[in-house]
Amino acid sequence: MPTLHGELFSGDEVSEPVASPRRRDDAARAAWLYFIAGRTQDEIARQLDLSRQAVQRLVAFAVAEKLIKFRLDHPIAACMELADRLCARFDLEFADVMPGDPGAPGLVTGVAAAAAERLDRLLATRAPVVLCLGTGRTMRATVEQLPERDRPQHKIVSLVGSMAAGGPASPYDVVMRLGDKVQAERYPMPAPPVTDTVADREALQKQRAFRVISDLRDRAAASFVGIGEIGWRAPMHVDGFLSDADVADLVNAGAVGEITGWPFDAQGKLLQTASTERVASLALEVPPRRSTVVAGCGPQKVAPLQAALTGRLATAVVTDEPTALAVLST
Repeated sequence: MPTLHGELFSGDEVSEPVASPRRRDDAARAAWLYFIAGRTQDEIARQLDLSRQAVQRLVAFAVAEKLIKFRLDHPIAACMELADRLCARFDLEFADVMPGDPGAPGLVTGVAAAAAERLDRLLATRAPVVLCLGTGRTMRATVEQLPERDRPQHKIVSLVGSMAAGGPASPYDVVMRLGDKVQAERYPMPAPPVTDTVADREALQKQRAFRVISDLRDRAAASFVGIGEIGWRAPMHVDGFLSDADVADLVNAGAVGEITGWPFDAQGKLLQTASTERVASLALEVPPRRSTVVAGCGPQKVAPLQAALTGRLATAVVTDEPTALAVLST
């Protein structure tokens, strides 16, 4: 029986069937934290949201599978190092960094899978839980990765509306999709992200539905949001949520990104402009009052992510290796 860092691992901890890729990844993460980062099993258990016994089995499995030599022989090792650096620099609860695809920069599949794993841990609980979601391509891909569950006791709340100017719904709304997957109560935002006038925004926010959503957010366990860039032909512009005049207003004010429709500058400071007076989504909590996970990757997300993390607009991040490297290099 090998002794690792003075803690005993028995051989029967690893007597399991052929491992799935996900189990190998989990084992690699646990092993990196244990051998390279020098974390204790209890610390790893808290970071990965696992029991101490599960961490023990994963590290023993990594040894049995020869992922551990004099270094961690797995591509996730570099990602774990980047995640550790992100946490240290931006004081994050956690960072999940997935391997990138050099041939498809910005491909969200891996990031969506990692975000889905975090979200699924909350959805798997039997006790009722309130979860808040943003919208967008990454969030939709995240929901598509989730397994179906029967959780009618949960509540899924939208932080931002998905209706564009003129009335058409965005294909990237996720609250209804997630509610269908887990049979949970759904609370979509009854407003577009940005209204035509300040009076329209005020009228919408006086509705009872908006107050219910705001109260539910106050009870939420966590929020999962995407992140967008601000600029010409950015998603908010292409999807009809921002007009040409809105984009010009925000660019001139120094906006580099947005979360749930709220724009911020390169230091992560929320902006106040004529456009932001018409934002109808729930106000961003700065700093967040609950676990707030921001997910995104790709060259166009580097500046928004770096700004959002600098401004403490989120407590955790899910991204890919090239994006993490770029964020840390700025």
